[in-house]
Amino acid sequence: MNRAFHEGLAGEEPVAVETLGHVHLLGIAGVGMSAVARLLLAEGLSVSGTDAKDLPVLKELEAAGATTYVGFDAAQVTGADTLVVSSVIKPDNVELARAKQLGLSILHRSQALAALMTGRLGITVAGTHGKTTTSSMIAVMLSAAGEEPTFAIGAPIPELGTNAALGSGQAFVAEADESDGSFLNYRPQIAVITNVEADHLDHYGTEAAVHEAFDLYADLLPARGLLVACADDAGAAAAAERLRSARPDVRVRTYGFTDAADVRLSGADHTGLSSTATVHDGTESHFLKLSVPGDHNLLDAAAAYIVGLDLGLTAHAALAGLAEFRGAARRFELRGQQDGIRVYDDYAHHPTEVRAALKAARDVAGDARVHVLFQPHLFSRTQAFHREFGEALATADTVHLLPIYPAREEPIPGVDSELVARSAGEHASVVPAESAAEAVVAEARPGDVIMTIGAGDVTQQGAQMLRALSAVEGRDAES
Repeated sequence: MNRAFHEGLAGEEPVAVETLGHVHLLGIAGVGMSAVARLLLAEGLSVSGTDAKDLPVLKELEAAGATTYVGFDAAQVTGADTLVVSSVIKPDNVELARAKQLGLSILHRSQALAALMTGRLGITVAGTHGKTTTSSMIAVMLSAAGEEPTFAIGAPIPELGTNAALGSGQAFVAEADESDGSFLNYRPQIAVITNVEADHLDHYGTEAAVHEAFDLYADLLPARGLLVACADDAGAAAAAERLRSARPDVRVRTYGFTDAADVRLSGADHTGLSSTATVHDGTESHFLKLSVPGDHNLLDAAAAYIVGLDLGLTAHAALAGLAEFRGAARRFELRGQQDGIRVYDDYAHHPTEVRAALKAARDVAGDARVHVLFQPHLFSRTQAFHREFGEALATADTVHLLPIYPAREEPIPGVDSELVARSAGEHASVVPAESAAEAVVAEARPGDVIMTIGAGDVTQQGAQMLRALSAVEGRDAES
């Protein structure tokens, strides 16, 4: 684990919101940073921020009262008392350098969010995958029950119309990002662990360090706090057992399809975009129905169900709220359809996530075929998991890959999308972005499902595919 990071950033007690003064955010248009900005504005603070790109969210933040800038300039920090940064901001950023010269208070995004959480009942959701969906489900469920939660999620929630809002209720639901260890800045009363697998090894170094970080996260809970963990996932189940042994003052509840789970799912069924299962909770059994496909979504809903009951919801209210959930942005999101060919987009960027997304696609496609356009995210992740990515992608009928999306990384010699393609089999090929949509569309037939998958700009390909399908058919695509 990156000890320098943990000594210099994570683990400190949250600061008080009223001490922040004028807050300036670097990378304010990012989904995590924009969530913090929305909540700070709702709390009545003066907010400004800079982003490298002129994105639509800047206009939304300006309408809410923020001052925004496109392009970094040291002068834009003038007048700020606190600077908020995310891990993607580089140390040589001119605004960060100026803030240090001025002696401003500098907080990581998670520290600002932890400050906002102070005084509320914190519910944080962490995991290698599933945290966006699970935290979104909790927010939708509580909102449907009239609890008016505060929430900050890593994607817009269609039912709630935003990724963050300040509610009048006590609950504060936050997606807790483990990628850089910053999830250790929170002080939750309820903590959820959806799963623990090797990932973000560019930060942690080893799989053992990843598990250690999740143990530290669980140990943040106060006496009588609640850990909710997936019993079907070996990493999450092990973290739950370690906490049970080390902290008998903390409550632990597990969920899953396994008989060992405290809240057990059975009889899972998937028809089109719907999923159903029976929830067994002690001596009671209830029917769970979702409008999203896949066993992974049923598991996420089980976690949300436990949280709802612990907050005082009845089983009926919790299940009714979960039934209203229609998915988060870029989580098996329908981008449109043409001539019976449906195009979905998914943020999956870990082999387990890719496999789950394609399994859901199979459920939706039925007897038709599944086509995937995948974009690996990060050279380091591709180097570590290219075989596993290939095996997951091989479950589709046709596989096309874009070049690696580098994000914050420099290339690693010998690491490219061809590594994944070779692991996926003879039917996989790497295509340039400018011709990818046409290559995938050429394989599709009425009734088929196309998926764009990855955490980079592959999401833009869905619209191009729909245009390509419309051109073939000679009529406008449905969206």
